[in-house]
Amino acid sequence: MLVIMPVCDICCEELLSEAEMRTHILLIHTENVMTCPFCSLSGISYDELNFHINTAHIEKDCQDTSATVVDSGQKSSNDWIAQSPNSTRTSNVNAKNMDKVSQASPQSPSTGTSLSQGTSTNLKSSPPAAATANGAVKLVRTTQNSSNNPSKEREDGRRKSKQKRLSSPIKEGCFACPMCSLVCKDCFILQEHVELHLQDQAEGAGPEVGTSTEVSSTSSGRSGVMRYECPMCSRSCSSSSSLQEHVELHLEYGSASVTGHSSEDLTLARKLQEEEQQKWREAATRREAEDFKKLQKQFGLDNSGGYRKQMERNMERAVSRGQMVPAEFHRKKAEMLESLASGVDDGRSKTSGLMGALYRYYQRDASDCAHVWLCAETGHYSSSEGDKGWGCGYRNFQMLLSSLHRMEQYKLLPVSVPSIPRVQALIEEAWGQGADPQGASHFNHRLQGTRAWIGATEIYAVLTSLSVKAKIMDFHKPTGPGDTHPRLSEWVKQYFSHSASRGARLPPKIVQTTLPPIYLQHQGHSRSIVGVEQKVNGNLCLLLFDPGCAPKEMRKMLSQDTAATVVRRVRKFPGSLKHRQYQVVAVEGLLTPEEKQSRILNSRTLCAEKIP
Repeated sequence: MLVIMPVCDICCEELLSEAEMRTHILLIHTENVMTCPFCSLSGISYDELNFHINTAHIEKDCQDTSATVVDSGQKSSNDWIAQSPNSTRTSNVNAKNMDKVSQASPQSPSTGTSLSQGTSTNLKSSPPAAATANGAVKLVRTTQNSSNNPSKEREDGRRKSKQKRLSSPIKEGCFACPMCSLVCKDCFILQEHVELHLQDQAEGAGPEVGTSTEVSSTSSGRSGVMRYECPMCSRSCSSSSSLQEHVELHLEYGSASVTGHSSEDLTLARKLQEEEQQKWREAATRREAEDFKKLQKQFGLDNSGGYRKQMERNMERAVSRGQMVPAEFHRKKAEMLESLASGVDDGRSKTSGLMGALYRYYQRDASDCAHVWLCAETGHYSSSEGDKGWGCGYRNFQMLLSSLHRMEQYKLLPVSVPSIPRVQALIEEAWGQGADPQGASHFNHRLQGTRAWIGATEIYAVLTSLSVKAKIMDFHKPTGPGDTHPRLSEWVKQYFSHSASRGARLPPKIVQTTLPPIYLQHQGHSRSIVGVEQKVNGNLCLLLFDPGCAPKEMRKMLSQDTAATVVRRVRKFPGSLKHRQYQVVAVEGLLTPEEKQSRILNSRTLCAEKIP
């Protein structure tokens, strides 16, 4: 007859009866301080310790107590019997670790061996299970007599095996597992640990065949219904997967503190993140301010001085390098101050007579040209030391005025070409009359004393304020292969040839019209269109005066020997005009007072005529 000996789950001592087991637990374990034999956990109740051992150290215990399968003929050998659990979590965890343990049962002489042959490792039948004090699943070794395997030897062997597996004390962490006493320093490690618990419960949720296991609810205690309670907010979930997703939301967004711990770490993390974001915003603001200062410096809006200051600095630099004597410095400075005071350009950078020289050149050498159209006489104004790098727009405006002054219909204009500071003052006066308020706002209504760049809209505004009728044409995208602008060349040809062909059946090959030059603006630079060539093959070529060309180079056009070299520099084929956008300002006559006022009002939303 087999005798079932109760075994203490804490110290593995075998007792004779359940009563002695309860007394043993009360005297030895319950009233004394509970200490885990596998780790440094202590100061907890017996039930908590038992739950801790069966969850945190079940792998160690099962490794030492793995069962062996015996056939039915060995009735006198030791058999392993599984005790039924009272705790759902304990049964689930133990069921996973014991699902491969085969149990042997005695057979009758007529049945033979009765081991399970199905896909599961469960048995068809099992001997009666013995319950422990707390209902934890334990493997109880039964014996027929004490002569084969004494209980004392088994107890000593188990204790020695457990002592060998004692782990080092767990250091104090930040997050405690809600299902065992494991303490983690990182919430992500805790998340993985809890997932392992949930997987164990999912695998061991169903009762095994031949084992008396009752599945109970963790929240309401109703048998037959498995419920999973959230350790952070006490919410019950119907499956382990939904509980896992729910706990992950807690850990990810920090909506609740883990097992009663404070959310100081989460608060600190958020504070550090906010500080990092604040530093990033401050760095972005600094970079933006630096970029804005660079743009201001590039476009002459950094309050570093205008024409006068730049001229004085360049002359002082020339004196320090020995390129100018002090007497010459003072003489040039006095001339500059006199010119600025009068508001008239000193004419040092002007080159006259170039249009006549071009006309004579084409009369001599124009074999490859079918037609040539030239504008009226126009002086070339080069950039000087006072406006180098930013004064191209002002110099092209001076070229335009120098041509208009020679025409009778524009006699109301100032008789002299104004200096650059005076042109800046004229643009400010146009803003004061209400022209181009958006452009005025862009420059903060101030140009004098700055090195600000100007463009087509500023030229249009100042011409309107001077009662000169003008229009802006916007070639806003390329219209030819290779990002070229053949439509621009066609429009320029129409501008010059329209007036020259009036009343003439066959226009001459070379025509010098009475039209002023065209102001041409593109990104970063501006030039003046003074004519256009039409080759024998029909290709068009623009003739441009560039303020960046020095007066010494432009004067070479006046000589027959060197004129061809300058013409090649003035000539621009469509392949060399590859900026994405070009704008032109063309003069069309004079404005009446009513037309002037109307254009000033319409310039509040200034619009150019786009081609195409």
